[in-house]
Amino acid sequence: MTKIAVEIAGIKMKNPVLAASGCYGFGREYNQLYDISRLGGIMTKGTTLEPKLGNPTPRLAETPAGMLNSIGLQNPGVDKVILEEIPWLRTFDVACIVNISGYSIEEFEIIAERLDGVSGVDGLEVNISCPNVKGGGMAFGTDPHTAALVVKRVKAKTKLPLIVKLSPNVTAITEIAKAVENAGADAVSLINTLLGMVIDIKQRKPILANTMGGLSGPAVKPIAVRMVYQVYTAVEIPIIGMGGITTFEDAVEFMLAGASAVAIGAGNFTDPFAPLKVIDGLEKWLEQEGIKDVREIIGGCK
Repeated sequence: MTKIAVEIAGIKMKNPVLAASGCYGFGREYNQLYDISRLGGIMTKGTTLEPKLGNPTPRLAETPAGMLNSIGLQNPGVDKVILEEIPWLRTFDVACIVNISGYSIEEFEIIAERLDGVSGVDGLEVNISCPNVKGGGMAFGTDPHTAALVVKRVKAKTKLPLIVKLSPNVTAITEIAKAVENAGADAVSLINTLLGMVIDIKQRKPILANTMGGLSGPAVKPIAVRMVYQVYTAVEIPIIGMGGITTFEDAVEFMLAGASAVAIGAGNFTDPFAPLKVIDGLEKWLEQEGIKDVREIIGGCK
């Protein structure tokens, strides 16, 4: 029997397939289609200190092999997440990683402190890489010193494992990865969306109300795989890989590049059953290859 369970920063998962933050909400809608307990984990909708309505519309635009989004971290705020969403998620046998974002380091600290010790929260994904908000967000993740400072300050406020989400909109992602590792990050997740823009040629103006947004989907996968591969050679902490995963072959590719687990984001929009297909396909592939433990393929690209 092939083993597909993994453990990342002390977070135990029955398989290495997670739902990526921002594309899965808190799992309620998808649970109407299948039992979300089948997933290895859920990385929740990005959570801020106060409720946010997000950016003005239009805030989605389809692109070849992908999509641009400028949602702007729409969420009910950390207090409501603790009161309503976490208790609901706690009823399922799935790891719960809360994605947090702040407009200042102090906001990150407050959110982490409030989530610390909340039953049902297995870890935090510290989002220092969102390209769709003005102030904070990606600004924290493009400078090694600032990224490290956020991690160090948040680490002091919680005992929960910290997974730091890295931005691809940088020149040297390995420098950011090493900085957050040295500051105390327990794992890293990558990549977040790439900053992009689309223009309506009839109206001669940007399609997105926010002008620019984050590109996700299969179009970004080669970049994501490259960055996971680079970061794997630079740090000792585990990596959760994401960016354009829609099939089990994609998941295998990321794990061979160095990811210990993978997260599916935009793929959920084109096929809500994509995570289950990836899990089943990965397990069958491992059996066909005679691999007894999924962890054997991590970093196996020669």
